[in-house]
Amino acid sequence: MNKILSALFLSFCFSSAVWAQQVQLTLNTADNKITISRFIYGHFSEHLGRCIYDGFWVGDSVKVPKKDRIRLDIVDALKRIQIPVLRWPGGCFADEYHWRDGVGPRAKRPKMVNTNWGGVTEDNSFGTNEFLELCSLLNCEPYISGNVGSGTVEEMDKWVEYLNFDGESPMANERKANGHPKPYNVHFWGIGNEAWGCGGNMTAEYYSDVFRRYASYCKNYPNARLSKVASGANSGDYHWTETLMKNVPHGMMWGVGLHYYTIPTGSWRNKGSATKFDEKEYFSTMKNCLRMEELVSKHSAIMDKYDSAKRVALAVDEWGIWTDVEPGTNPAFLYQQNSLRDALVAATTLNIFNNHADRVRLANLAQTVNVLQALVLTKGSQMLLTPTYYVFDLYKVHQDAKLVPVKFESPDYTNGDAKIPALNVSASKDSTGALHISLVNLDPAKNISLQTSLDGAWKNVSGRIITSEKLTDINTFEQQKKVIAAAFNGAKLSANKLSIELPAKSIVTLELR
Repeated sequence: MNKILSALFLSFCFSSAVWAQQVQLTLNTADNKITISRFIYGHFSEHLGRCIYDGFWVGDSVKVPKKDRIRLDIVDALKRIQIPVLRWPGGCFADEYHWRDGVGPRAKRPKMVNTNWGGVTEDNSFGTNEFLELCSLLNCEPYISGNVGSGTVEEMDKWVEYLNFDGESPMANERKANGHPKPYNVHFWGIGNEAWGCGGNMTAEYYSDVFRRYASYCKNYPNARLSKVASGANSGDYHWTETLMKNVPHGMMWGVGLHYYTIPTGSWRNKGSATKFDEKEYFSTMKNCLRMEELVSKHSAIMDKYDSAKRVALAVDEWGIWTDVEPGTNPAFLYQQNSLRDALVAATTLNIFNNHADRVRLANLAQTVNVLQALVLTKGSQMLLTPTYYVFDLYKVHQDAKLVPVKFESPDYTNGDAKIPALNVSASKDSTGALHISLVNLDPAKNISLQTSLDGAWKNVSGRIITSEKLTDINTFEQQKKVIAAAFNGAKLSANKLSIELPAKSIVTLELR
């Protein structure tokens, strides 16, 4: 089946893209100093729309395999892409969430109003223990965003104790009474979320003092040294990053956050459709996506001024494409479809993160199920995997691999008088010695021919591709395999020469052994 799909993909790609552009690629396979952290491939689950309730967490009426109320078909799908870390409970929701309301017997838990996302009432049936059971099933690290905006230092201090102390104490005893004798040992903690906005509308100077106070009372316990992530900048707010790096002792702060969303039109008021867009809007989307390179570079340069040893990570803990919601859905639930365009956004962004792995060591795509650039969409007992899911499947080979620096001159993709690089690439070498090269061609009409000379004795090359006939193609509950990964036969290895024919609007990952 994969061979048939591959042949069909390459057939229409090359027939519709007559003009091939020539690129010489140089890979420095001897330079293996930097590790691409697996935590770059993290995800995000907020109490928002149908991400948790009617997503991960379902009732008896949904006839799917479950552990308690956790959907195991979603768990199995995420395990296949080796999800490394999951961020929860928000997002803006984190700064109105009081964790004590979500532990203990569910029948006794108080209800709450989700004021950030639609004013819906939640019953708190999915709380701390349920989230950590989900992470256990996923075999991933939990990343908890603590409540700074409406919470207290004592509240977060006790949450850390509840989760991480292995001994006799009020919080540890409460955890044991709630069915978990041993500590969870949660390492990743966000000290608030978007403190510049929904997390309290603070100034950078004020928040840096707040961070120091909260971080002082979030204690390390045996086997649970905390990685504390500061609420970071809103896209290009470089003053925020500078203030944190200047005012917070680096030993107190594991990482500095950064949030950036790709808005197709560039306008928050009318962001553009997820499925109905022309090439001009596609070009605008990819131009806005590529801004991540500028943001990561400039924030990293500021961090380098104060931390030349790169001890503090840049944590891009919210990123992805944000479009208008699907027609007929609750506008506060942020439900959007997911096209080939979104896959190209994901792959391009991950290439940027890989190439900046000296500083970017954590990232979280927003969001995992039924919200924004989701990996999984559900409708009752049905579940589909989006084009973005298949990108993470292709790119999982880079997790904890050694970065291989790549040099090339990209051809231009032009639209009117504007132009952007058509090609982006990242590469790595894994613990078995295999070399993986991920390539993205953003040009919707032109193929790219690549040539490279390789060091060493490579015997074979294989690959997988994600593409489709149209940029607007999506997977639906009726046609779930429209945009998936298939075998790629467009790479040839002869002696130490590698030749690649990269189709238009495609994502390819090659493996050389």
